[in-house]
Amino acid sequence: MAEQKTAPVTATGANCFKEAVCIDAGRIYDSCTDKDCLTDLQVYFTDRAQPVIDNAISVKCKDVEILTAYLDVEPVPFNKGFYAVDITFFFKVTVAAYSSPTIPPATVVGVAAFAKKVILYGSDGNVKVYCSTDARNCCEHDNTNMPKASVHVVDPMCLDSKLVECGPGRMFECGVTLPASICSKFDGDFAVCKPQKVVLITIGLFTIVQLERCVQMMIPAYDYCVPDKESTSTTDDPCEVFKKIKFPVNQFFPPKLSECDQL
Repeated sequence: MAEQKTAPVTATGANCFKEAVCIDAGRIYDSCTDKDCLTDLQVYFTDRAQPVIDNAISVKCKDVEILTAYLDVEPVPFNKGFYAVDITFFFKVTVAAYSSPTIPPATVVGVAAFAKKVILYGSDGNVKVYCSTDARNCCEHDNTNMPKASVHVVDPMCLDSKLVECGPGRMFECGVTLPASICSKFDGDFAVCKPQKVVLITIGLFTIVQLERCVQMMIPAYDYCVPDKESTSTTDDPCEVFKKIKFPVNQFFPPKLSECDQL
């Protein structure tokens, strides 16, 4: 009797329901999108970069990127199932400082911070979860069964920047204390800095905040997924590799305005 061979099921051929399986996955209970315009955020500099700002006559914000974001979740009193998500963003701000119209600007880097709070529904649960991969020290295990908060964010857009002198009618923070993980990325000390001039920036920020819990779900399963894409063979001939590259038409013929609107 001839041996019957069964072809493996590939990703493109798996279109037939086979069974229902239970998986452990994160379910998003609530989420929100925000579009924040943050005006007059103070940029903090170290004691080594601040003298450049104090001697400047004007500034220009060249780039703003997110260093990190700290999230904290706390239940809302008298509102079961709802949680307050406190988010603190730290931005790395690159500034061009102009001290004279005839001298090229000096580039300095500082930090700006912004805190916000959103309230989302995260359901409730009293189950404590322990895993075999947890540390043996029970005191280090966090099993409060709080929902997990996450924030999705892109690097902000710098809309405006200005240089302001410190004076009796204008009080600004000086000698701020920042987290050690932030300070380690900069040369100098933030705590001892006493600015004579400060940089204020206005940025636009897009965020998505989510609250999720790890739950067991029943989902339809088709089969194990076997990749149906074969690896391409490499060649040592550089000309053969070059022949496979498409001609860069857009580099020779820039797109028209109507074509840019469609991108």
